[in-house]
Amino acid sequence: MSKRKGTYYEHRARRILEAAGYVCTRAGGSLGVFDLIAIGPHDVRCVQVKGGNRNYLSAVEREAIALLVVPGNVSKEAWRFPKHARAPLIEQL
Repeated sequence: MSKRKGTYYEHRARRILEAAGYVCTRAGGSLGVFDLIAIGPHDVRCVQVKGGNRNYLSAVEREAIALLVVPGNVSKEAWRFPKHARAPLIEQL
């Protein structure tokens, strides 16, 4: 996926989270584990965003996420935006 498409999907995910009451920060151009961190009144969501029909988390990405220890109120998620889908497919990791 091109950098421009990735940015588009990250902004789309951010708008969804902000509409749900989260304050978000985006790690633009980051090679880190997550693209977005969304902070709500009772929880935090760490989100890896993928776009298109063929983009899934790689084995390396899954391992990096699995090894990350987070507090109980923090969720680790993968959001995938298939083409022409109205809403993302959200996988709890």
